[in-house]
Amino acid sequence: MLRVAVVGSGPSGVYTAQSLVQQDPEVLVDVLDRLPCPYGLVRYGVAPDHEKIKSLQNNLRAVLEHERVRFLGGIRVGTGGMSASRLRELYHAVVYCVGAATDRHLGVPGEELPGSWSATEFVSWYSAHPDTVADGFLRNVRSAVVVGVGNVAVDVTRILARQTAELSPTDMPQAALTALAASEVAEIHMVGRRGPSQARFTTKELRELAGLPDTEVVVDEAELALDPAYGDPSALPAAQRRNVEVLRGWAAAAPARGTRRRIRLRFFLRPVELLADKGRLGAVRFERTAPDTHGGVTGTGRYEDIEAQLVLRSVGYRGVPLEGLPFDPERGTVPHLAGRVLREGVVAPGEYVAGWIKRGPTGVIGTNRPCAKETATSLLEDGPVLVRRELPGDPLELLRAAGAEPVEWAGWLAIERAEAALGASLGRGVVKLPDWAALWTAASPPGIGVQDTQQQHR
Repeated sequence: MLRVAVVGSGPSGVYTAQSLVQQDPEVLVDVLDRLPCPYGLVRYGVAPDHEKIKSLQNNLRAVLEHERVRFLGGIRVGTGGMSASRLRELYHAVVYCVGAATDRHLGVPGEELPGSWSATEFVSWYSAHPDTVADGFLRNVRSAVVVGVGNVAVDVTRILARQTAELSPTDMPQAALTALAASEVAEIHMVGRRGPSQARFTTKELRELAGLPDTEVVVDEAELALDPAYGDPSALPAAQRRNVEVLRGWAAAAPARGTRRRIRLRFFLRPVELLADKGRLGAVRFERTAPDTHGGVTGTGRYEDIEAQLVLRSVGYRGVPLEGLPFDPERGTVPHLAGRVLREGVVAPGEYVAGWIKRGPTGVIGTNRPCAKETATSLLEDGPVLVRRELPGDPLELLRAAGAEPVEWAGWLAIERAEAALGASLGRGVVKLPDWAALWTAASPPGIGVQDTQQQHR
């Protein structure tokens, strides 16, 4: 009987577990996560007002409740936790689905100023990720700049402009909701260094900006016209063509009057410096860019300063090395062959990757399905050889014997009940618990150890 550990309970990890149990009627899968909560970026990365996408948790839940799948939260792998070599001893195979854990920097002077953050940090704050330590994003902010034109950039722009009544029914933590309710942000600039035909946001996400109450969306047609494809977008792929058409319509619209907030979509500007004002961020200096002949842009030597007390960079994610695994620093991924980890060009028996740490931060949630299936297929092809190695026993019991207290599915259900109770006490729906202490307390009620609250699915 093949025992597999999947490290990471986001979409790539859960889809890997699903593919394994669908293809092999006897395989046993433990899905490990350093958090006591499952679902990864679906829980902690999808904007709270995107309820339809967040409902994907129901599909992931069905997999984690499978009789041959076991969720083990609160298990750290790598630095400060269980080593990759020890994990390999406990299971016939290990699949790493650890995503891309860091964000890219702008690499410009002033990026370290107070008021300069990554969009990832802002998302973690309003999503109640327990690692969040910052809470001063919106203090004394009148004008915000979001650098990037992908879906995450649209998400944070939209949340900055949302009103309390729209966010209160979501699972946003109370502290973030209170801060957003008190926000004095009036101008939000979403800025891309290239043109509208090369923006990475989807048309559906883009259109949501126009539906925000008491908010005007402003687009400068002169900036759009700098894009060579703007005059005749018919040759563009359908998604990019729709984006250009939406932007064209906004540029031609009559100015709104008396709105509380204004979103300005800017193109062909790249940040070159963050400027200080009394020791904090005061403005962002951009250089005007122009299209080159290779699909990129070049600087023009013309500059523009945009007032901002808050900057959120949303220019991409990047994988980080996991102790004990090989790593390609240029790609930010683990070298692999159809999901099989490669060590110095040679397949490492029993070690696999799926998701962003395998292919880089590309695609949407659904892209993880075929990626996970490829890895699961490779693993099961290797299964007859892997299963020959005798394991020391049930990994869960060995983890407990080593002093770990894994949060099993019953612990997660206890967290869900606590979040429902918190929401009810606030007159809202489900509200996420805000920190590690609250999560651990909920997973292990007073007088009951974590391991006593767990349910085993096999």
